[in-house]
Amino acid sequence: MDSEMEALSKAAQEIAQVARGMGLDFYPVNFEIVPAEALYTFGAYGMPVRFTHWSFGKAFYKMKMQYDLNLSRIYELVVNTNPAYAFLLEGNRFVQNKLVIGHVYAHVDFFKHNHYFSRTPKDMVERMSAHAERIHDYEIKYGRDKVEKYMDAVLAIQEHVDYRAHIGSLQESDNLGKIDRMSTAQNLNCQSKGCKGNCGGGVVKDLGKGDSVNKTNKKGAASPYEDLWEDMSRDDADVDPLLEYEDLLLYLIKFAPGLEPWQKDIVSIIREESLYFYPQIETKIMNEGWATFWHARIMRELSLTDSEAIEFALMHSQVVQPSRLGLNPYYLGVKIWEHLAEKRSISELFELREIETDLSFIRNHLSKELVEDLNLFNYRKVGAHWQVTENEWEKVRDNLVKQLVNGGHPRIVVLERDFEGKGGLLLKHCHEGIDLDIIYLEKTLALVQFLWGKSVALETVVDNKKFIYESSNGMVSRRLGSKSEENGGK
Repeated sequence: MDSEMEALSKAAQEIAQVARGMGLDFYPVNFEIVPAEALYTFGAYGMPVRFTHWSFGKAFYKMKMQYDLNLSRIYELVVNTNPAYAFLLEGNRFVQNKLVIGHVYAHVDFFKHNHYFSRTPKDMVERMSAHAERIHDYEIKYGRDKVEKYMDAVLAIQEHVDYRAHIGSLQESDNLGKIDRMSTAQNLNCQSKGCKGNCGGGVVKDLGKGDSVNKTNKKGAASPYEDLWEDMSRDDADVDPLLEYEDLLLYLIKFAPGLEPWQKDIVSIIREESLYFYPQIETKIMNEGWATFWHARIMRELSLTDSEAIEFALMHSQVVQPSRLGLNPYYLGVKIWEHLAEKRSISELFELREIETDLSFIRNHLSKELVEDLNLFNYRKVGAHWQVTENEWEKVRDNLVKQLVNGGHPRIVVLERDFEGKGGLLLKHCHEGIDLDIIYLEKTLALVQFLWGKSVALETVVDNKKFIYESSNGMVSRRLGSKSEENGGK
């Protein structure tokens, strides 16, 4: 076993040298070999350490069952930190690990240089460990059922953060960090080992209207955190009530009337972790394609035996095999990068790696030639059967782009926090041609109402008509929007 690890360590050093010789630039990487159960646990949680929640267990059993039935296999998991961590699956053959190591180095190069990862903390493992410890303390203090019920509600809306936070200036990001740190500072457990506060960093825009902050200021006027409350008050004074506010979780931290400090802290924890994961959602196709593109090039530079070359070719073909159930991001991503490499220099590829996301990558570089070569088409279910609806390349590309807008999630913004003069929260679904799932809408709206503490309404469009869904006391009702509202929403 020691000789095997020594050989793998030597191979990792050789591959790193080859990768750097090709122009890749990455953080130091710590490799570990772990059994399947550990790797799939990390995959379900998204990190090697994180707070506990039943949804992670559900994801683990699904992934592990697929592995046990040989339906899918995770060869590695890479953590975007500095130094980076890569966990390799125990049982990988030596040449498989060589391919995976090359793949990992390209991922870490992408993490280091893509602009959309520039705001992600590089000590996230330590931060998540501190988050888990704080939440565990809350479970002891307030009861596990109470904390879990609250986390269920927050996790249901975890994607509704300002995912463009990375384009704000560093000063803006630091100022917004005060909002999150305020809630952390007020709870008794903020001195937990490893706690460094939260610095989520969304760009504060327009915050609606109402007097929640003024009331809170009076309540906290004599507190040692008065300066932070004053910062929030100044934010509120500059509000334009006609504009929209995108970061729902930050809005709850600032303005939810009934949230206690420990509850605000949980929202800030989940928000910070959502902001950390969002760039990975936005660049899935690019990132996997980039790593696949480079691991193939690296492997061809290594001195492989005939049997190793055959094994590499087999594994690579499995990675980029088109899927019958959906779009394989490895396949689409690597094909676009290979197509670009035929027409552009390596330095231009590195530049694209820095500035693009999946949305712009597909919009700008999925050409007619690629759509035809990859046999891409639009389809939908008609009755009991799936049918091809379009194969015109521009419509195929635009349909794929539409699915990538906002990370594939509906865009929900806050309009005001004193809806109909009753302190209710008014949200708006920015309809982009796809209706919301009504069952999911109603259940989620009730959870937002639980967090807000008063009624919550949502404007949306269903079958080309504008509706307002409202949740009050756990019950959801629906009414047609007025003609003026309906015309304004189109």
